[in-house]
Amino acid sequence: MSKKTVRRRNFVRNPRILPYLGGYADRCKIAFSITAILLSFGILFLARNREVYAVATARYLEKTPKSRALYERARESLPGGNTRLTTFYSPYPSYVCKAQGCRLYDVDGNVLVDFLNNYTSLILGHAPPSVVEAIRQQLESGIVYGAPCENEFRLAEMVRERFPSIDKLRYANSGTEATLNAIRAARAFTGREKIAKFEGGYHGTHDWAAISVHPPEEKAGSAEKPIAIPDAPGLPAGALETVLVMPYNNPEAVEQIVKENKEDLAAIIAEPIMGSSGMIPPRNDFLKFLREIADLHNIVLIFDEVIAGFRLSRGGGQEHFKVRPDMTTLGKILGGGFAIGAFGGRDDIMSLFDPTKGPIIPHAGTFNGHPITLAAGIATLKELTPNMYEKLSSLGQRARTGITKALHDKGIGVQATGLASLFHIHLTPDEIINYRSTLAENKEAKSRLFTELLVRGHYLASRGMGCISAPMSENEVDSLIEAASEAAENLKPMVKLAQK
Repeated sequence: MSKKTVRRRNFVRNPRILPYLGGYADRCKIAFSITAILLSFGILFLARNREVYAVATARYLEKTPKSRALYERARESLPGGNTRLTTFYSPYPSYVCKAQGCRLYDVDGNVLVDFLNNYTSLILGHAPPSVVEAIRQQLESGIVYGAPCENEFRLAEMVRERFPSIDKLRYANSGTEATLNAIRAARAFTGREKIAKFEGGYHGTHDWAAISVHPPEEKAGSAEKPIAIPDAPGLPAGALETVLVMPYNNPEAVEQIVKENKEDLAAIIAEPIMGSSGMIPPRNDFLKFLREIADLHNIVLIFDEVIAGFRLSRGGGQEHFKVRPDMTTLGKILGGGFAIGAFGGRDDIMSLFDPTKGPIIPHAGTFNGHPITLAAGIATLKELTPNMYEKLSSLGQRARTGITKALHDKGIGVQATGLASLFHIHLTPDEIINYRSTLAENKEAKSRLFTELLVRGHYLASRGMGCISAPMSENEVDSLIEAASEAAENLKPMVKLAQK
């Protein structure tokens, strides 16, 4: 087969973006600026891919001039113009000015179907009337008190009814705080220092969580016995020495690591479905195995349900998989759109935080149990009925099946992982079972897919993650599938082809 000749696209004369670029002199300046931006973000174009990627990027630039101006202004005050890493993407993010239902409206007038939902937290979509009304009523009664209010225990009662493993709980302001306190409680309760987490598992940004979240394969050690790798500079050596890293969905390897460290191991922390790695479900009763080995060695089993909680089912991953942890961490959906974290579990462990008994572990926070957050959380949980979950799960399955078929029909190897209303697009024909199995994906192709979907009006995480919200219907899901099918044509040169 002869290679197709690819002509370089000249941004200065490209008719697709001329209306935005102005006069020739201005176009030259902007062309140089675009080049500088792209180079500064390390975007490298393969020769045979350059033109189609440039067209998608040019379409984005053409559609978002106001966002670009705001981004340039933001760079003057914020490092890289950003205060939340996951909302950044190249060459700059769209700035949103309004959100309603399942749609985002940016400052340039573009409308996006929101399959990101603030990273799974907005299960009812944007500005649901019942939540807005609950917030309004609370605002009229005060913003924050510095004293207890009824909604603290009312929301806790709703959580306990849905999560029978939680005897008592406490509130925090993020999932990071929740996992930090759950780990601290496990160490205090057992008198042991080490914890075990799974390679690729994300549990926040504190020192005992920011380890082996995205480790480079060449530094991560063997797949059966991964090495603890700091996710960023600045972590103390002690954190690395007290965190064991294990492979997800590999009971034999986990058993060996746990047995070797059983006398020092305070807790195993696991996501019922691995979120950051790509919505990877457990296989072959893996969570039940974790329960058994934790019981065998008197180790505290912590389920990080910040994503899975209220997503996989009414009672999260532990209800879905019928496994009861000792401790649970929650967040995202629980706050009804506001910042929240929560941790809870067995009464004997949570009693460490009881102020009438010391407390043994002090736990405070200016905005813990914020009245507005609690009101929004109560209103949200009231909406999450069995019928709602049935609808969300059906649409999630439709998205996973439809995207897989659409890309496979175009000859692209793809795995759409996830459960219930969660999905993640992996551009590989190989089965995804843990973090290591995601490393074969072409990251440039994933970035291109994100851009192609974005310019077609569909907003997902740049890593390929998406989720369903209550305002969505089959129309929105089918629109995403169609957009993925259109985008597939521009991905073929970059990915492994599907098995025929």
